[in-house]
Amino acid sequence: MQKLGIIGGSGVYSLENIKIVAEHIVDTPFGKPSDAVIQAEINGAEVYFMPRHGRGHSILPSEVNYRANIFALKTFDVDVIVSVSAVGSLKEEHAPTHFVLPDQFIDWTKGGRQRTFFGDGIVAHVSTAYPINKTLQERIHENCSKLDIKAHKGGSYICIEGPQFSSRAESELYRSFGADIIGMTNVPESYLAKEAGMAYATIAMVTDYDCWKEEHVEVESVMAVMKTNNETIQKLMMTLVPDLVKNPIEFRKENAVGVMTPENLWTEEQSKWMKVLLK
Repeated sequence: MQKLGIIGGSGVYSLENIKIVAEHIVDTPFGKPSDAVIQAEINGAEVYFMPRHGRGHSILPSEVNYRANIFALKTFDVDVIVSVSAVGSLKEEHAPTHFVLPDQFIDWTKGGRQRTFFGDGIVAHVSTAYPINKTLQERIHENCSKLDIKAHKGGSYICIEGPQFSSRAESELYRSFGADIIGMTNVPESYLAKEAGMAYATIAMVTDYDCWKEEHVEVESVMAVMKTNNETIQKLMMTLVPDLVKNPIEFRKENAVGVMTPENLWTEEQSKWMKVLLK
């Protein structure tokens, strides 16, 4: 049975009509996740939430243990993930309060994030040529359309280290790449989901125009738009979650074919967590 996971902030897991079933504290081979895995029901549909920055938003993008978050969800057999995150816009048409459903990522982080489950004796190469599951992306777009939510399908998300917003020169550079939106969290999250054999798609909620336009980006204005975006995402989740649970998507897991190291060379501990990743 296919299970759905949502990674996002308080605007996602504080829905008015959500029923909390249980909260699971999970220890992983990769350390502590951001928070407990919140098992819940929305309109009778089961879903598993991971608060990316912890409840209370106390974890910086660079401090998020992305491996532990993905692994924790995988232990509950979650194999479809909808990521929800705030982003800046690098294109005029992606206005604040709009949603963008990207299909590509550009990693512009500084190399300090743990971005693979493999190493330490296990070699694997998993393709991230198409990090977004197109079927999942399309289903999200269909639900947005039904609710008259302005959502742009396609485009590239450039992931920076943060926590500072970009300089004007950096913002112009990213625009020259052809990137559509800019954020701080979806890499390595999306790549790790591929390594774990999960279908992954992002709902990027635009809060501002970064700083390439003349307007100066301030936290206060961003927070005001985030309030509107949170109201919109809550409305979307009430229909999207039941739709994805009752009508599962079909996809092919690509992670197992990328493992190069024979199983007989794995340690006993590696065998345990590899079986979780590959199931």
